[in-house]
Amino acid sequence: MKVILIILGVLLIAFSAVQLFAMSTQNDIETYSYTVVKKYDSFEIRNYEATLFTAVKMPSNKYSQASRKGFSILAGYIFGGNDRQEKIAMTSPVSMSLEDSMTMMFMVPKNLSKDSLPRPNQSQIEFKVEPAKTVAAITFSGWANDKRIQSYKAKLKSALDREGIAYTQRFSFLGYNAPYEMVNRRNEVIVELQAEEKPSLEESK
Repeated sequence: MKVILIILGVLLIAFSAVQLFAMSTQNDIETYSYTVVKKYDSFEIRNYEATLFTAVKMPSNKYSQASRKGFSILAGYIFGGNDRQEKIAMTSPVSMSLEDSMTMMFMVPKNLSKDSLPRPNQSQIEFKVEPAKTVAAITFSGWANDKRIQSYKAKLKSALDREGIAYTQRFSFLGYNAPYEMVNRRNEVIVELQAEEKPSLEESK
C-alpha cells in the first residue's frame, strides 16, 4: 500500500509539472491576433488581419481523423521536415476548416514570409494567405470532438440568426492547446460574416 501511494505521489508531481510547464510556455507562443468588435452573451465579433499559414488539405471531414493526420504532417514540417532541416516556432491556434474535406493550418510566425520559408519535404503542404476578415466566434472549454464541434457550430448559427447577423458558410475550428494540456483548454468555432456585417470597433484584445 505504501509503495502504491509513493507511485501515485510521483505521478501526481509529474503531471503537475507537465501542466505548469504547458501553461508557462503558452505565454511565449505567438497567436493569431485579432481585435474584438462587439461582445454578445454567447459569442463575439472579431476582425482578423491578412495572415500567412502553412496548410494541408485532408480527404476526411471528421475531426477525429483529420486532426491527427494533419497535425502530424504540419508538425513534421515545422520541426525540421524541410529542405533546410530548419525548425520553425509553433504558433497558436491550430485552425481547421469545417467543410466536406478539412484543411488544417498553422500560422506562420510574423517575422517570416513566404519567400523566406524552407520548402516542405511533403508535397501536400501549401502556403496560404488568409485574407483580412470579420468573423463571429463562440468559445468552449475541455476536449474537442466531432460532436462538440458540431454542437457549438449549431449554437453559433442560432445565436447569429437571433441577432439578425448575416454569415457565410465558411466555418472553422480553432484549437489552442497541445494534446498533453489537461487544464484551461480553449476551443472555438468561428464563421466569416457577410461583407455588409461591419460593426464599429468597440474594444481591442
